[in-house]
Amino acid sequence: MQAATAPTREPHHPSDELRAALGAVRAEVSKAVVGQDAAVSGLVIALLCRGHVLLEGVPGVAKTLLVRSLSAALDLQTKRVQFTPDLMPGDVTGSLVYDARTAEFSFREGPVFTNLLLADEINRTPPKTQASLLEAMEERQVSVDGTPRPLPDPFLVIATQNPVEYEGTYTLPEAQLDRFLLKLVLPLPERHEEIEVLTRHAAGFDPRDLAGAGLRPVATPDMLARARAEVGHVQVAPEVLGYAVDVCRATRQSPSLSLGVSPRGATALLATSRAWAWLSGRGYVTPDDIKALAHPTLRHRVQLRPEAELEGVSTETVLDTVLASVPVPR
Repeated sequence: MQAATAPTREPHHPSDELRAALGAVRAEVSKAVVGQDAAVSGLVIALLCRGHVLLEGVPGVAKTLLVRSLSAALDLQTKRVQFTPDLMPGDVTGSLVYDARTAEFSFREGPVFTNLLLADEINRTPPKTQASLLEAMEERQVSVDGTPRPLPDPFLVIATQNPVEYEGTYTLPEAQLDRFLLKLVLPLPERHEEIEVLTRHAAGFDPRDLAGAGLRPVATPDMLARARAEVGHVQVAPEVLGYAVDVCRATRQSPSLSLGVSPRGATALLATSRAWAWLSGRGYVTPDDIKALAHPTLRHRVQLRPEAELEGVSTETVLDTVLASVPVPR
Protein backbone atom coordinates (compact mmCIF):
# COMPACT_ATOMS: atom_id res chain seq x y z
CA MET A 1 0.00 0.00 0.00
CA GLN A 2 1.30 3.44 -0.88
CA ALA A 3 1.13 6.15 1.76
CA ALA A 4 -0.80 9.30 1.00
CA THR A 5 1.17 12.32 -0.08
CA ALA A 6 2.00 14.67 2.78
CA PRO A 7 0.15 18.02 2.79
CA THR A 8 1.74 20.75 0.71
CA ARG A 9 2.35 23.18 3.58
CA GLU A 10 5.09 22.33 6.04
CA PRO A 11 3.69 20.07 8.81
CA HIS A 12 4.36 20.75 12.47
CA HIS A 13 7.22 18.47 13.53
CA PRO A 14 6.58 16.51 16.74
CA SER A 15 8.88 17.27 19.67
CA ASP A 16 11.49 14.53 20.07
CA GLU A 17 11.67 15.21 23.82
CA LEU A 18 7.93 14.72 24.37
CA ARG A 19 7.79 11.67 22.10
CA ALA A 20 10.72 10.09 23.93
CA ALA A 21 9.10 10.74 27.32
CA LEU A 22 5.77 9.20 26.34
CA GLY A 23 7.55 6.40 24.49
CA ALA A 24 9.42 5.60 27.70
CA VAL A 25 6.08 4.97 29.42
CA ARG A 26 5.79 1.62 27.62
CA ALA A 27 9.19 0.47 28.88
CA GLU A 28 8.40 1.66 32.40
CA VAL A 29 5.04 -0.15 32.54
CA SER A 30 6.74 -3.33 31.27
CA LYS A 31 8.66 -3.47 34.56
CA ALA A 32 5.37 -4.60 36.13
CA VAL A 33 3.20 -5.80 33.23
CA VAL A 34 4.41 -8.38 30.71
CA GLY A 35 3.25 -8.50 27.09
CA GLN A 36 0.59 -5.78 26.88
CA ASP A 37 2.45 -3.20 24.77
CA ALA A 38 -0.52 -2.63 22.46
CA ALA A 39 -2.80 -1.85 25.42
CA VAL A 40 -0.24 0.57 26.88
CA SER A 41 0.03 2.36 23.52
CA GLY A 42 -3.77 2.53 23.35
CA LEU A 43 -3.99 4.08 26.81
CA VAL A 44 -1.36 6.69 25.91
CA ILE A 45 -3.32 7.52 22.74
CA ALA A 46 -6.47 7.91 24.84
CA LEU A 47 -4.67 10.32 27.17
CA LEU A 48 -3.43 12.33 24.18
CA CYS A 49 -6.99 12.49 22.79
CA ARG A 50 -8.68 13.05 26.18
CA GLY A 51 -10.77 9.95 25.49
CA HIS A 52 -11.93 7.01 27.60
CA VAL A 53 -11.09 3.32 27.27
CA LEU A 54 -13.00 0.06 27.59
CA LEU A 55 -10.69 -2.81 28.56
CA GLU A 56 -11.91 -6.32 27.84
CA GLY A 57 -10.13 -9.40 29.08
CA VAL A 58 -10.62 -12.50 31.22
CA PRO A 59 -9.73 -12.22 34.92
CA GLY A 60 -6.04 -12.37 35.69
CA VAL A 61 -4.52 -10.62 32.65
CA ALA A 62 -3.29 -7.64 34.74
CA LYS A 63 -5.95 -5.06 33.86
CA THR A 64 -5.78 -3.40 37.31
CA LEU A 65 -1.99 -3.66 37.45
CA LEU A 66 -1.78 -2.07 34.00
CA VAL A 67 -3.71 1.02 35.13
CA ARG A 68 -1.74 1.37 38.35
CA SER A 69 1.55 1.03 36.47
CA LEU A 70 0.47 3.62 33.90
CA SER A 71 -0.42 6.10 36.65
CA ALA A 72 2.98 5.54 38.29
CA ALA A 73 4.84 6.06 35.01
CA LEU A 74 2.96 9.32 34.30
CA ASP A 75 2.81 10.60 37.89
CA LEU A 76 -1.00 10.62 37.82
CA GLN A 77 -3.50 9.90 40.57
CA THR A 78 -5.64 6.79 40.18
CA LYS A 79 -8.65 5.36 42.02
CA ARG A 80 -10.51 2.10 41.58
CA VAL A 81 -14.22 1.41 41.92
CA GLN A 82 -15.55 -2.15 41.98
CA PHE A 83 -18.91 -1.94 40.21
CA THR A 84 -21.55 -4.14 41.86
CA PRO A 85 -25.35 -4.43 41.56
CA ASP A 86 -25.88 -2.37 44.76
CA LEU A 87 -23.52 0.48 43.81
CA MET A 88 -25.33 3.84 43.81
CA PRO A 89 -24.52 6.89 41.62
CA GLY A 90 -23.41 8.88 44.68
CA ASP A 91 -20.86 6.17 45.45
CA VAL A 92 -19.11 7.15 42.22
CA THR A 93 -19.68 10.88 41.85
CA GLY A 94 -19.87 11.93 45.50
CA SER A 95 -22.75 13.31 47.52
CA LEU A 96 -23.89 16.00 49.93
CA VAL A 97 -23.25 15.10 53.56
CA TYR A 98 -24.93 16.82 56.51
CA ASP A 99 -22.52 18.21 59.09
CA ALA A 100 -24.25 18.32 62.50
CA ARG A 101 -21.65 20.73 63.90
CA THR A 102 -22.26 23.43 61.30
CA ALA A 103 -25.86 22.43 60.48
CA GLU A 104 -24.91 22.62 56.79
CA PHE A 105 -24.51 20.25 53.89
CA SER A 106 -21.03 19.84 52.41
CA PHE A 107 -19.97 17.99 49.28
CA ARG A 108 -17.89 14.87 49.75
CA GLU A 109 -16.03 14.00 46.56
CA GLY A 110 -16.45 10.52 45.11
CA PRO A 111 -13.71 8.43 43.52
CA VAL A 112 -14.47 10.02 40.12
CA PHE A 113 -12.35 13.00 41.24
CA THR A 114 -9.05 11.57 40.05
CA ASN A 115 -6.91 11.38 36.90
CA LEU A 116 -7.34 7.69 36.04
CA LEU A 117 -10.60 6.12 37.23
CA LEU A 118 -10.60 2.33 36.97
CA ALA A 119 -14.25 1.31 36.70
CA ASP A 120 -13.84 -2.41 37.36
CA GLU A 121 -16.50 -4.67 35.78
CA ILE A 122 -18.66 -1.71 34.78
CA ASN A 123 -21.31 -4.01 33.31
CA ARG A 124 -22.11 -5.45 36.76
CA THR A 125 -23.88 -2.30 37.95
CA PRO A 126 -27.41 -1.19 36.96
CA PRO A 127 -27.92 1.37 34.15
CA LYS A 128 -28.68 4.17 36.64
CA THR A 129 -25.18 3.97 38.10
CA GLN A 130 -23.61 3.44 34.68
CA ALA A 131 -25.35 6.63 33.54
CA SER A 132 -23.85 8.57 36.45
CA LEU A 133 -20.53 8.32 34.62
CA LEU A 134 -21.90 9.80 31.38
CA GLU A 135 -21.73 13.44 32.49
CA ALA A 136 -18.25 12.91 33.90
CA MET A 137 -17.07 11.26 30.66
CA GLU A 138 -18.66 13.78 28.30
CA GLU A 139 -18.58 17.08 30.20
CA ARG A 140 -15.64 16.31 32.56
CA GLN A 141 -17.68 17.56 35.48
CA VAL A 142 -20.11 16.26 38.09
CA SER A 143 -23.35 18.06 38.95
CA VAL A 144 -24.68 17.53 42.47
CA ASP A 145 -27.65 19.53 43.73
CA GLY A 146 -27.47 21.67 40.59
CA THR A 147 -23.86 22.72 41.14
CA PRO A 148 -21.32 21.64 38.49
CA ARG A 149 -17.95 20.58 39.86
CA PRO A 150 -15.06 20.24 37.39
CA LEU A 151 -12.95 17.09 37.36
CA PRO A 152 -9.14 17.10 37.36
CA ASP A 153 -7.22 17.33 34.10
CA PRO A 154 -6.30 14.89 32.70
CA PHE A 155 -9.32 12.72 33.45
CA LEU A 156 -9.69 9.26 31.94
CA VAL A 157 -12.23 6.52 32.65
CA ILE A 158 -10.78 3.06 32.10
CA ALA A 159 -13.66 0.61 32.37
CA THR A 160 -13.19 -3.16 32.38
CA GLN A 161 -15.56 -5.95 31.50
CA ASN A 162 -15.27 -9.73 31.51
CA PRO A 163 -16.00 -11.22 28.05
CA VAL A 164 -16.84 -14.74 29.28
CA GLU A 165 -19.20 -14.23 32.22
CA TYR A 166 -22.50 -12.47 31.56
CA GLU A 167 -24.67 -13.76 34.41
CA GLY A 168 -25.83 -10.86 36.56
CA THR A 169 -24.49 -8.22 34.15
CA TYR A 170 -26.14 -5.22 32.48
CA THR A 171 -25.24 -4.62 28.85
CA LEU A 172 -23.80 -1.18 28.26
CA PRO A 173 -26.16 0.88 26.07
CA GLU A 174 -24.90 1.92 22.63
CA ALA A 175 -24.94 5.59 23.66
CA GLN A 176 -22.49 4.89 26.47
CA LEU A 177 -20.31 2.55 24.41
CA ASP A 178 -20.01 5.28 21.78
CA ARG A 179 -18.46 7.58 24.39
CA PHE A 180 -15.49 5.27 24.86
CA LEU A 181 -12.74 6.37 22.50
CA LEU A 182 -11.14 2.91 22.33
CA LYS A 183 -11.97 -0.67 23.16
CA LEU A 184 -8.78 -2.57 23.92
CA VAL A 185 -8.79 -6.36 24.13
CA LEU A 186 -6.21 -7.85 26.50
CA PRO A 187 -5.23 -11.33 25.28
CA LEU A 188 -3.87 -14.14 27.37
CA PRO A 189 -0.05 -14.02 27.38
CA GLU A 190 2.09 -16.15 25.10
CA ARG A 191 3.96 -19.08 26.71
CA HIS A 192 7.27 -17.20 26.98
CA GLU A 193 5.47 -14.19 28.47
CA GLU A 194 3.73 -16.34 31.05
CA ILE A 195 7.08 -17.90 31.99
CA GLU A 196 8.43 -14.37 32.47
CA VAL A 197 5.49 -13.54 34.78
CA LEU A 198 6.18 -16.58 36.93
CA THR A 199 9.92 -15.88 36.92
CA ARG A 200 9.31 -12.39 38.27
CA HIS A 201 6.99 -13.65 41.00
CA ALA A 202 9.49 -16.36 41.96
CA ALA A 203 12.12 -13.62 42.30
CA GLY A 204 9.90 -11.72 44.76
CA PHE A 205 7.86 -9.37 42.56
CA ASP A 206 4.93 -7.88 44.52
CA PRO A 207 2.23 -6.30 42.31
CA ARG A 208 1.17 -4.15 45.30
CA ASP A 209 4.64 -2.59 45.53
CA LEU A 210 5.31 -0.85 42.22
CA ALA A 211 8.08 1.29 43.70
CA GLY A 212 9.86 -1.89 44.75
CA ALA A 213 9.62 -3.09 41.14
CA GLY A 214 11.51 0.03 40.08
CA LEU A 215 8.65 1.99 38.53
CA ARG A 216 9.15 5.74 38.52
CA PRO A 217 7.58 8.69 36.69
CA VAL A 218 9.11 9.11 33.22
CA ALA A 219 6.62 11.77 32.05
CA THR A 220 4.56 14.42 33.79
CA PRO A 221 1.02 15.80 33.37
CA ASP A 222 2.60 18.99 31.97
CA MET A 223 4.40 16.96 29.29
CA LEU A 224 1.12 15.24 28.49
CA ALA A 225 -0.64 18.61 28.07
CA ARG A 226 2.13 19.88 25.76
CA ALA A 227 2.03 16.66 23.74
CA ARG A 228 -1.76 16.97 23.45
CA ALA A 229 -1.31 20.47 21.99
CA GLU A 230 1.18 19.13 19.43
CA VAL A 231 -1.25 16.37 18.40
CA GLY A 232 -3.73 19.14 17.59
CA HIS A 233 -1.29 20.41 14.94
CA VAL A 234 -0.98 17.07 13.12
CA GLN A 235 -2.26 17.66 9.59
CA VAL A 236 -4.73 15.52 7.66
CA ALA A 237 -4.90 15.75 3.88
CA PRO A 238 -8.41 15.97 2.35
CA GLU A 239 -8.06 12.57 0.68
CA VAL A 240 -7.12 10.96 4.03
CA LEU A 241 -10.11 12.64 5.69
CA GLY A 242 -12.27 11.20 2.93
CA TYR A 243 -10.75 7.76 3.48
CA ALA A 244 -11.63 7.83 7.20
CA VAL A 245 -15.19 8.87 6.37
CA ASP A 246 -15.52 6.18 3.68
CA VAL A 247 -14.38 3.48 6.13
CA CYS A 248 -17.02 4.55 8.66
CA ARG A 249 -19.76 4.87 6.02
CA ALA A 250 -18.95 1.40 4.70
CA THR A 251 -19.82 -0.10 8.11
CA ARG A 252 -23.34 1.35 7.77
CA GLN A 253 -23.79 -0.56 4.50
CA SER A 254 -22.37 -3.87 5.69
CA PRO A 255 -24.96 -6.69 5.43
CA SER A 256 -23.51 -8.24 8.62
CA LEU A 257 -24.15 -5.18 10.79
CA SER A 258 -27.38 -3.81 12.21
CA LEU A 259 -25.59 -0.72 13.53
CA GLY A 260 -22.71 1.04 11.80
CA VAL A 261 -20.27 3.68 12.98
CA SER A 262 -21.77 7.08 13.84
CA PRO A 263 -20.22 10.45 12.92
CA ARG A 264 -18.86 10.55 16.50
CA GLY A 265 -17.00 7.35 15.66
CA ALA A 266 -15.52 9.00 12.56
CA THR A 267 -14.23 11.93 14.62
CA ALA A 268 -12.80 9.44 17.13
CA LEU A 269 -10.97 7.61 14.33
CA LEU A 270 -9.53 10.92 13.15
CA ALA A 271 -8.37 11.82 16.68
CA THR A 272 -6.71 8.47 17.41
CA SER A 273 -5.02 8.41 13.99
CA ARG A 274 -3.53 11.86 14.60
CA ALA A 275 -2.22 10.75 18.00
CA TRP A 276 -0.69 7.62 16.47
CA ALA A 277 0.93 9.68 13.69
CA TRP A 278 2.43 11.99 16.33
CA LEU A 279 3.75 9.06 18.37
CA SER A 280 5.27 7.71 15.13
CA GLY A 281 7.16 10.98 14.62
CA ARG A 282 5.10 12.39 11.77
CA GLY A 283 3.26 15.70 11.49
CA TYR A 284 0.64 14.28 9.13
CA VAL A 285 -1.74 11.29 8.99
CA THR A 286 -1.48 8.50 6.42
CA PRO A 287 -4.05 5.84 5.48
CA ASP A 288 -1.90 3.34 7.39
CA ASP A 289 -2.63 5.28 10.58
CA ILE A 290 -6.36 5.01 9.86
CA LYS A 291 -6.03 1.27 9.31
CA ALA A 292 -3.92 0.76 12.43
CA LEU A 293 -6.50 2.42 14.68
CA ALA A 294 -9.69 1.24 12.96
CA HIS A 295 -10.18 -1.92 15.04
CA PRO A 296 -9.69 -0.48 18.56
CA THR A 297 -11.60 2.71 17.69
CA LEU A 298 -14.56 1.16 15.88
CA ARG A 299 -15.05 -2.40 17.21
CA HIS A 300 -17.42 -1.32 20.03
CA ARG A 301 -19.38 1.12 17.86
CA VAL A 302 -20.88 -1.51 15.54
CA GLN A 303 -23.46 -4.18 16.21
CA LEU A 304 -23.71 -7.55 14.50
CA ARG A 305 -26.99 -8.81 13.09
CA PRO A 306 -28.26 -11.91 14.98
CA GLU A 307 -28.04 -14.05 11.84
CA ALA A 308 -24.41 -13.00 11.32
CA GLU A 309 -23.60 -14.01 14.91
CA LEU A 310 -25.23 -17.40 14.34
CA GLU A 311 -23.01 -17.87 11.29
CA GLY A 312 -19.93 -17.23 13.44
CA VAL A 313 -19.13 -13.81 11.98
CA SER A 314 -17.19 -11.55 14.35
CA THR A 315 -16.88 -7.79 14.55
CA GLU A 316 -13.17 -8.09 13.76
CA THR A 317 -13.78 -9.98 10.49
CA VAL A 318 -16.42 -7.45 9.43
CA LEU A 319 -13.98 -4.57 10.02
CA ASP A 320 -11.29 -6.47 8.09
CA THR A 321 -13.73 -6.84 5.18
CA VAL A 322 -14.63 -3.15 5.31
CA LEU A 323 -10.98 -2.07 5.31
CA ALA A 324 -10.27 -4.38 2.37
CA SER A 325 -13.21 -3.01 0.37
CA VAL A 326 -12.61 0.75 0.75
CA PRO A 327 -10.18 2.16 -1.86
CA VAL A 328 -7.01 3.55 -0.30
CA PRO A 329 -5.96 7.03 -1.50
CA ARG A 330 -2.60 7.21 -3.27
